[in-house]
Amino acid sequence: MNRLPNLDPLRFFLASFVLLFHLPQLSVNQGLPYFDGLPIYHRGLEAVYMFFVLSGFLIIRLIYRAKIRDAFSIKDFYVRRILRIFPLYYLVLGFGLFFYNVFLPYLNIPFEINYAWKEAFFYNVFFLPNVFAKIYEPGGILEILWSIGIEEQFYLVIAPLLFFINVKWVLRVLSLLLLGYFILYWSDVFEVLRNYTFVFFYLFSGGVIAILEEKQMLDFLKRSAVFPLVICIATLLYFTTDWFLFEPLWLRAAFTCLLFALFIHSLAFNNRGVEVNNKLLHHFGSISYGIYMFHAIVLNAVVFLFLKLEMLQNLNETLTIILLHLLTFAGTLFIAHLSYTYFELYFLKLKNKFRK
Repeated sequence: MNRLPNLDPLRFFLASFVLLFHLPQLSVNQGLPYFDGLPIYHRGLEAVYMFFVLSGFLIIRLIYRAKIRDAFSIKDFYVRRILRIFPLYYLVLGFGLFFYNVFLPYLNIPFEINYAWKEAFFYNVFFLPNVFAKIYEPGGILEILWSIGIEEQFYLVIAPLLFFINVKWVLRVLSLLLLGYFILYWSDVFEVLRNYTFVFFYLFSGGVIAILEEKQMLDFLKRSAVFPLVICIATLLYFTTDWFLFEPLWLRAAFTCLLFALFIHSLAFNNRGVEVNNKLLHHFGSISYGIYMFHAIVLNAVVFLFLKLEMLQNLNETLTIILLHLLTFAGTLFIAHLSYTYFELYFLKLKNKFRK
């Protein structure tokens, strides 16, 4: 299956923004020098939101195209999702639980554990890591799993829903779900949705844009190069300035949904022939899931080295900050590459057997 242009490099940059978001946080927590003086260091959450929009865009497009061919299988859909997400999810989950509950106590490094094993098992095995992270604050390695839980919860609902809906009604149903859920999320009655970050409207927004494109209802956006240029500039400014940190929050969320969805559409379908063909960036995009999942582990390891090795403790602040960045990025890319090549790829090859 042909991959849409420009989306793999986008995945890499989004995963990198998440890493940049967490690096100074752990550094300051451990008393190390840090730098977070640029807005890009504070856009990790927004990067995850764009991941959600992208996921909704790709998954709902895939389902819709399969329904048009009368070839959509719920079983195959779930098997493919399981083979892509579960192996790395449970590997990092197991490592995180071992790290905080066994490894740190063994090294006599204090870390408060305020949950029982049965609670960790229930919330994380049954795809509620966002609830687990909010209630127990179990540590960065485990807390990053919240976004994987949101995607899995979405998949559990969207696949059977779209399976039973006539293909002619998919756009209307998705649009109603987007609007209705957005209203519920920001209402005072359903504050629990905000407390545990059940931000499904980002995934719905990506899906709506995908169906509009499939129905050729966005062709009017392709008549001029001005529109995609404006969208790309606005997205760049979103991540590199504070201009869009306006209130109320629900209005900012609505704007973010629309901007991110149109940005992804512009990259994939309205790029005026501008495509990123750099093999290295495409590879980094292919391993972006690993970059996201392993970056907290590598960051903890790098910070540990700086705390324990005397030669690193004697460096000046600027050099320490630079080395923290370089070692964390290099280590994360290396581990993600190994994981993709020698672990994930085995399951990805199995996944292709369930593609129609």
